[in-house]
Amino acid sequence: MVTSQVRTLPVPGLLRPELIATCQQALDLDADEVPAMVRRLADPPSQRRSYALVAGAADGVAVASVDDREPTVGHLDLLAVRPAAQGHGTGRALVLAAEQALAAAGVREVRWAGNPPCYLWPGVDVGYTPAICCALALGYQQYRAAHNVVADLRAIDLDTTGTETRLAAAGVTVRAAAPADRTMLLDWARSTWNDTWADEIAAALDPDRPTGGCHIAIRDVAVLGFAVYGANRPSWFGPMGTDPAARGLGVGSVLLRRCLAQQRAAGIRRVQIAWAGPIAFYSRAVGGRLGRIFWQLRRELR
Repeated sequence: MVTSQVRTLPVPGLLRPELIATCQQALDLDADEVPAMVRRLADPPSQRRSYALVAGAADGVAVASVDDREPTVGHLDLLAVRPAAQGHGTGRALVLAAEQALAAAGVREVRWAGNPPCYLWPGVDVGYTPAICCALALGYQQYRAAHNVVADLRAIDLDTTGTETRLAAAGVTVRAAAPADRTMLLDWARSTWNDTWADEIAAALDPDRPTGGCHIAIRDVAVLGFAVYGANRPSWFGPMGTDPAARGLGVGSVLLRRCLAQQRAAGIRRVQIAWAGPIAFYSRAVGGRLGRIFWQLRRELR
């Protein structure tokens, strides 16, 4: 396989059945959610330029992107090579073609790392060892690791009645975010946290993405906290944030449980708490356990 055998296609073309099938064959750790994952990449944020590349008829597929916010840094968002085509240079050819597209757009560094608000993994899952080997062979270096925490929804109590009653007595209301909350919530998220989290909240509230949702805690007219699920993938939770002034009230655990309860009602058995930070919190709150580990890799383009 050589780079010239890789062609580009419009990003919506990722939804072709043969390409989704290739991704399902290659991404065995994520096969159930591949259609939703591909749909997410096929509809990138407005500030992002994405490039879809296909090797052969449908031997492999890759997606690369660069955001206006960081125009010299590109990301490899997806690399999938069907098993029968592995070991023949297909993955290498796709990565090189992705690098060429990014370099032409002014990118100077390429990262195999999650690029919120629209991402599929925090990095390369160590279970996809051939992808890591491909990256290392091309000169990428690991610069960080990330992890998910897994919550088994079949074995935990997600009732929040008692805590919500206590919070209500303190003037705190916890509820699902409504469409009318959108502007207020996004403004608060941008001023309290960052644009990325605001964009993920917007994605979770998108009416065209029924697998997502957001819960919020409010006192008077002030937002105290939020939690999001399904912003990028149906079985993934996050981000979540509580205003520093409201920490210690139990707001975070209530928001977490409310989101997980809705995911369980949708038939999800295990939730991936993505890019989890406070491991001890998730362990105490919902019996979370360390799960998937991701390498984040990068290299400079010359």
